[in-house]
Amino acid sequence: MTNDPECSASALADSLTSVRETEPLVQHLTNEVTKNDLANITLHWGGLPVMADAPDEAPEMAELAGAILLNTGRMSDSNIAALHNTGQAANDLGVPVVLDPVGVGATPTRTEVVESLLESVEFAAIKGNYGEISALAGVEAEVKGVESIGEYDEIADTARWLADATGAAVVASGTHDVVASQDAAYRLKSGHEMMGEIVGTGCMLGSTVATFCGGLLDPHVAALHGTLAFGLVGEQAADIAHNGPASYRTNFLDSVWNFRPEALRELTADPNSRVERID
Repeated sequence: MTNDPECSASALADSLTSVRETEPLVQHLTNEVTKNDLANITLHWGGLPVMADAPDEAPEMAELAGAILLNTGRMSDSNIAALHNTGQAANDLGVPVVLDPVGVGATPTRTEVVESLLESVEFAAIKGNYGEISALAGVEAEVKGVESIGEYDEIADTARWLADATGAAVVASGTHDVVASQDAAYRLKSGHEMMGEIVGTGCMLGSTVATFCGGLLDPHVAALHGTLAFGLVGEQAADIAHNGPASYRTNFLDSVWNFRPEALRELTADPNSRVERID
């Protein structure tokens, strides 16, 4: 485990405070399945959600945004145009952009769209599951629909390569989340198996990373702290009585709302114990 001050309870609490004080407007271009969950989790972290995704209006909204999430879960022609237009406008404005390449590698069309986004837009962070991150890095991956299947023993190296190639902070979500940048990589041993029983937790992680990017100056810290906080919240939600995925989902959103900086400073276990630096 690491004793990096960057991963301490105090550092994580400071990041949570910064997000809540900044109240970043987080613009989402996302799929219809998880839109409500993404709006709620952004609000509960302390950001302000907006779901502006029309090809003409979306770049205009970027002028007001603190961060932008481009989620490729919807492949309509109008949405593809909006993804490109908004990402490029955000780059011109200096607004951080987060890519969630949902289902990349599942179909040629989806892969082509994501690759074109990587060519035309500069990303502060990229968040995907093991299969999606592997597909982006050109490593053999198994993606069925939008789900990652198979074994990914080299995922840390893959994430680090993608961070080097793109300059973005990279989050590879899975059994143990990996957060990589050009300078460092971490394996996070936080979260709970119930998180995999509800649709949309991956998309909610993307929204979380975007919200933290909107409240913090360093995309790597935003990706690391956002992902760590997300996993810790998943554990806390499991400690509350639930009858299955639906009640766990409610507990999860409530736990995000209750995950305040002052509560974090009262944790008996330092978050450092959940973080392993990978050399």
